[in-house]
Amino acid sequence: MSLSSYFQVQSRGSSIRQEVVAGLTTFLAMVYSVIVVPSMLGDAGFPAESVFIATCLVAGLGSILIGLWANVPMAIGCAISLTAFTAYSLVIGQGISIPVALGAIFLMGVVFTLISVTGIRAWILRNLPSSIAHGAGIGIGLFLLLIAANGVGLVVSNDAGLPVKMGEFTSFAVIMSLVGLAAIIGLERRRIKGGILWVIIAITVIGLIFDPNVRFDGAVFKLPSFGSQSLFGAMDVMGALNTAILPAVFALVMTAIFDATGTIRAVAGQANLLDKDGQIIGGGKALTADSMSSIFSGVLGTAPAAVYIESAAGTAVGGKTGLTAVVVGVLFLFMLVLQPLAFLVPSYATAPALMYVGLLMLSNVSKLDFDDFIGAMSGLVCAVFIVLTANIVTGIMLGFGSLVLGRVICGEFNKLNIGTVVIAVVLVAFYALGYAI
Repeated sequence: MSLSSYFQVQSRGSSIRQEVVAGLTTFLAMVYSVIVVPSMLGDAGFPAESVFIATCLVAGLGSILIGLWANVPMAIGCAISLTAFTAYSLVIGQGISIPVALGAIFLMGVVFTLISVTGIRAWILRNLPSSIAHGAGIGIGLFLLLIAANGVGLVVSNDAGLPVKMGEFTSFAVIMSLVGLAAIIGLERRRIKGGILWVIIAITVIGLIFDPNVRFDGAVFKLPSFGSQSLFGAMDVMGALNTAILPAVFALVMTAIFDATGTIRAVAGQANLLDKDGQIIGGGKALTADSMSSIFSGVLGTAPAAVYIESAAGTAVGGKTGLTAVVVGVLFLFMLVLQPLAFLVPSYATAPALMYVGLLMLSNVSKLDFDDFIGAMSGLVCAVFIVLTANIVTGIMLGFGSLVLGRVICGEFNKLNIGTVVIAVVLVAFYALGYAI
């Protein structure tokens, strides 16, 4: 069987060249993740070298899996939002050890895969109000903006009054971050392929020239090695089964359901991969491949995986088959030998990318239906409290609670269903019974 026939390239109105170009475009749009993810997890004490290799492997293997099995032009990588949850909420915020956090990620992958295979994921999706889903996207975007701004000193803690204040505006890191963010926005508007990556490279070069803390030792290639601080197989699954940790697993699963599934649906729509009933062609396999990749994450030692919204960059230039995803996967595996270049990048070069992704997620505001006042307000409650509590599942819980109570108080019983009520009760019970962390 030829490459073209296996991926149904011609029948979907594409060509091998078009698929390769689409794969390269998607790769350039999301390759920043192998820099950002180790940086964020490094803040929580994860060894950066080990995380870099694991992140490349998850993106490479996950993208190849979804391409070969589901035949969809979607690339998988370590989700920035779930990386933030792992680093800043689980490990730093709640003091969970790194092996236990990896155990939680592994369990999340297993549960998420079972949910996908058995159809429970589809049931949950049918009972998750779109307003809460959009609210979660808004809140995660704001959370990422706060993390990135704090990381470069643009926003710092406040000793009196409100919890945050503006940092040193004239510092080199802050200026580079803001200039980089403006540059990314401009390049994306001009539809420059890989604009995020070019900005990261440009700011790194500027750092090499003007910042004495950024040094190039001449090494470009390096054979991949997890090193003495390897996290490969270091997950503590039994520790993650502790009743105090299980809410974190639930939070990861819930966040992935909201985030990843919506992304898959959006990319499939852009690639015209919806059948006459509006269902995703190859959707079941795509959902399962997506969730299985988080199992890889737990084993290899990095953040949970998900389909990247940047996959839309590839479908926008004509990607229609799994060959696009396979090209992305192969390119990520090649990144394994370019580790020295990746670690040359300073934090203020990656901060603009993180800010931009956060801003993109704020576009979910336009998807809220303000004609449904209670739904829209509940979505905003979810969004705001994700940021104010620095906890994604807390925002989701408050959003669900306000939605159900609001509907009951105003008598909109016809807009409630048993599934939504059950999910709301489960979420509230986790907090009321003291299981939440």
